[in-house]
Amino acid sequence: MSVFDVVLLFSAGFLSSVVNAIAGGGTFLTFGAMTLVGVPPIMANATSSVTQFPGYVTSALAYRKEIREAGREVWLLAGLSLLGSLVGALILVSMSNPSFRALVPWLLLGATLIFAAGPYLRPKALHAEQPVSRLGMIGQFVTSIYGGFFGAGMGIMMLAVLGLTKGGDYHKLNALKNVIAVVIAFVAILVFSSGGVVAWLPAVIMIPAGALGGHAGVWAARRVPQPVIRAIVVGVGLLLSWYYFTS
Repeated sequence: MSVFDVVLLFSAGFLSSVVNAIAGGGTFLTFGAMTLVGVPPIMANATSSVTQFPGYVTSALAYRKEIREAGREVWLLAGLSLLGSLVGALILVSMSNPSFRALVPWLLLGATLIFAAGPYLRPKALHAEQPVSRLGMIGQFVTSIYGGFFGAGMGIMMLAVLGLTKGGDYHKLNALKNVIAVVIAFVAILVFSSGGVVAWLPAVIMIPAGALGGHAGVWAARRVPQPVIRAIVVGVGLLLSWYYFTS
């Protein structure tokens, strides 16, 4: 692995956790960086879950006040997400690289469109905060299956589900999203590690970068205009989609 590869992977790990802490979409960066250095698609996808786990943890810790205020609802959503992500991760490890490779451009394009539509999926004036509804629980379960299987755009999907079915302050919803993402990533790590589909050298490079990026992302979420971050992530997603459709 060249110096350029190491710098690329470290930068992708840091920036992915920054954008994950703000809204989601960091998988575009880690997945793209690993495929550029030659990691096979399934392994790149699985390794993304491993590398982003520290960033989710540090983001959740930075939101610990909002998480404490959520109370028992955190545990309910985490339990649903644990089951859903297990289903998604098991589906992924049962596939072959060619089968998954054929899905990749469609998954990337779909996730990019969902991410781009994020502001429109969430009501402009969120209704008053309320307990998450049954529809919200179902939506979170489905989202966690997707998160365990692929993950790109998972954050904005969770924010959309929570915003439409629960409402309330953005940072409280983002805190819930980050702590649930910890659960989804943890389950995926267990499944992918036991399935032997983790590229550990790239993971070792990106894990410390992700931990730094997760904490920095919460700082950025409170200060950097979200449209700027969103435009960058959408651009990366469209570029990767085009690359996989044409290669």
